[in-house]
Amino acid sequence: MPRLAIAPDVPRDLDALDRSARRDAIVALRRFLLNTASAPHPERVRNTRDPRVATLRLADRLRGVVVRQRDVYWLLTALPDAEAWSFAQRHRFTVNTAIGVAEVWDAEALDRVEPALRRSAGSTGARLFAHVCDSDLLGLGIDARLVPLVRLITTDANLEALEPLLPESQYAPLLVLGQGGSVAEAWRALDTRVAVPVTSVDVTDLPAALERTPDRAVFVPDPGTLDRILATPHWATFLYPTQHRLAHRELYESPVLVTGGAGTGKTLVALHRARHLAHGGAGRVLFLTFSQNVAGDASAKLDVLVDDPEVRARIEVGNVDRLAHRIVAEAEGRPPLLVGGPDLAALWQEAAHITGDEHSPAFLLREWEQVILAQNLCTVQEYLAAARNGRSVELDHEQRTAVWKAIEYVTERLRASGRRTLLQLAAEASTLLGRTTGDLLDDEGPAREPYRHIVVDEAQDLHPAQWRLLRAAVPPAGNDLFIVGDPHQRVFDTRVALSTLGIKAETHHLTISHRLPQEILSWGIRLRGGNAADGLVDGVVHLFGFRSTHPGARPAVREYASPEAELAGLVNHLREWINDGVPAEEIAVAARTGEIVRGAKAALAEARLAVRVSTLHGLKGLEFRRVALVGIAEGVVPAPETLTPASEDPTARAHDVQRERGLLYMACMRATERLYLSYSGRASPFLPP
Repeated sequence: MPRLAIAPDVPRDLDALDRSARRDAIVALRRFLLNTASAPHPERVRNTRDPRVATLRLADRLRGVVVRQRDVYWLLTALPDAEAWSFAQRHRFTVNTAIGVAEVWDAEALDRVEPALRRSAGSTGARLFAHVCDSDLLGLGIDARLVPLVRLITTDANLEALEPLLPESQYAPLLVLGQGGSVAEAWRALDTRVAVPVTSVDVTDLPAALERTPDRAVFVPDPGTLDRILATPHWATFLYPTQHRLAHRELYESPVLVTGGAGTGKTLVALHRARHLAHGGAGRVLFLTFSQNVAGDASAKLDVLVDDPEVRARIEVGNVDRLAHRIVAEAEGRPPLLVGGPDLAALWQEAAHITGDEHSPAFLLREWEQVILAQNLCTVQEYLAAARNGRSVELDHEQRTAVWKAIEYVTERLRASGRRTLLQLAAEASTLLGRTTGDLLDDEGPAREPYRHIVVDEAQDLHPAQWRLLRAAVPPAGNDLFIVGDPHQRVFDTRVALSTLGIKAETHHLTISHRLPQEILSWGIRLRGGNAADGLVDGVVHLFGFRSTHPGARPAVREYASPEAELAGLVNHLREWINDGVPAEEIAVAARTGEIVRGAKAALAEARLAVRVSTLHGLKGLEFRRVALVGIAEGVVPAPETLTPASEDPTARAHDVQRERGLLYMACMRATERLYLSYSGRASPFLPP
């Protein structure tokens, strides 16, 4: 029986066909898998650069291009006859000598650029790789036939021109060396192409290489698997090498933290990790994300990703607030009451009066959340002795005592009314878990058992009280906590390193954005300002080396004379997008304030444009082909009411400004194709020139 491996282009090629041709092609592939008498047979192609290449006739005037070795057929694409023959003649296929992955070369294009490289090299004595010897190049897996071409490269521009013609496993180390990096640094770049580590490489064994190249091939053992792959999105089947390695590792001895910029696939890694753990069957898996809306999106993706109902049932999806609420409700026998925002604000106003208005309500709230709840301080003595990291206003003994009394006033009033904040709920839930379960744990735990595995998405915005709850909800054991997040996209002021909470995590960092075009990414990095962010890790996370894999359109920034003109411009712009063929459900509109959101909803409803409209916060964790952000004006972004007065606490104000900048950056990074921003009056100071 033949073994079929299909490349990621195949489902896209088939989707582009008309219904009849697609049906015929799928029937042909099913027959091929079953090895029936009517199955398509491999036909040799003349003048190929690789004698293993053949074609399969899939439908009238449609052929699949395959590379065959023994009983394995690697189906690369499905094209009209002439295009299929051209593809087969143009490409060659190798196994990387260093890491054993399968590589696809556009050999014809490389032949065409060689004369231009020779002319460029003949005009100067400079060589970009003069500092690297042949043995180092070969040791990095650079193909022996490519080395002479590498020796002709004189400039960065020459190298960049070769990028679309080279396998990523060839280009990644060359890029590092071309920028003056060391061989060790080039090896680290090459490591990003390793999905399945290998100790020895047989360059003649293509089937083994395909098993190690999950972004280029997936094996299809039967027609049922074929149908599933063709019916599900690309992300459900094909992962980039580093993503695959992180998601499918059998055992992590300690918690794992994966950081990375927008579009690097952190959420996909988390989803695939949850599936992998559930397949292992060692206990229930809890997948936690930012909000219940985002949790609904994650749950729908897991429904697509996990086709076995029994495995899917092992994965629970939610958010940390819902987890805390459930634990407290079960312990107390009734749902806990939560305090509303206006009532809480009124209590903090009263508390400020207790201090003689020496400290504002916002100052007291931040002191409570960032010092007292963050460190789980229960007595005034603990507070008097505690460090106040990140709080730049010094408080002496008398001032701390006064602040404690003010905060105690609020907590006592809440207790008397039976109400709690969400952070109080998380703190109470972690205490309850510690009392009732101890060090359990097997699958026979109590109804609110600490889970066997917890996968955390959007981790940068969790508070220390919430982290204590998660640490209490899973036993300290292998594969316990798998955490992904991006401190640069933080929308709340929670700057905690996991190590300070007793979570010693093995860290990994993703640097390649597969979702965002380079133009949106570069613009967004300028908007973000600076290139480091703290939180989750010890120290900081940098944006250095963060890049995209593909080009796109630059963000469009529009100025209008009035808010009314701005909304009219939004309507016109969205009509153009829909006329371009973009479905309304793949478009999102967002603004910083509820007032602007309501205005945008009214204008779009009048124009009968049924797109998603939300606050900037409402975009967190989601993605859309096209995103329009309105009202990005001075006095709106950053929102003045969210900023601590500099006279009260300059450090807190700086943090507030960075939080607002991170919020806008996060919203911009939701666009996978086009980004539109508008304002009336003066532009937000965050917008880059």
